[in-house]
Amino acid sequence: MPLKPQQPLLVQPHIISFEAFYNHYQRSVYRHCLRMVKDKNIAQDYTHDIFIIVFGALASFQHRSSYSSWLYSITNNYCIDQLRLGKRLLTISWQATELGHDQIEESEALLQEKRLQAVNQVMKTLSVESQTLLRLKYEAGMTIQELSDLHGLAPSTIKMRLKRSRDLVKRLVLEAKLL
Repeated sequence: MPLKPQQPLLVQPHIISFEAFYNHYQRSVYRHCLRMVKDKNIAQDYTHDIFIIVFGALASFQHRSSYSSWLYSITNNYCIDQLRLGKRLLTISWQATELGHDQIEESEALLQEKRLQAVNQVMKTLSVESQTLLRLKYEAGMTIQELSDLHGLAPSTIKMRLKRSRDLVKRLVLEAKLL
């Protein structure tokens, strides 16, 4: 049974209706994931993860947009988050796995310590405002909204200042060849 995009098929998360929802949208979610990650297995894993997230969030769907728009937004955000996470994770080459476990931990700890020293050295050159924002966000773990409320600025302003400060730290570390 084909579903109309605006058809309110999932007023409550019911197994039968979720199955219809999954069957209707699974291919488009998979294709979107595949376009973003360019790996069939990863795209398939992401698709399943996304539908698990969607199943948990169905009760909160407010019908302000179509299911497809809502699902597209979740899919896009999930893939972007996973790609960002993948860039942040330190990948170890197959050659490195031949080293002893203690050697890997020791070299990673030294590298991490060197990075931390470089960032701390560069942080001292930043304005007090930039230092404060970065430290509150990344050391104290404050959210954008909390920073916004604290400084009396719009969340978009906080995000932009954080981005500029991060970019400046990165540029200064690279210019000083501290890493």
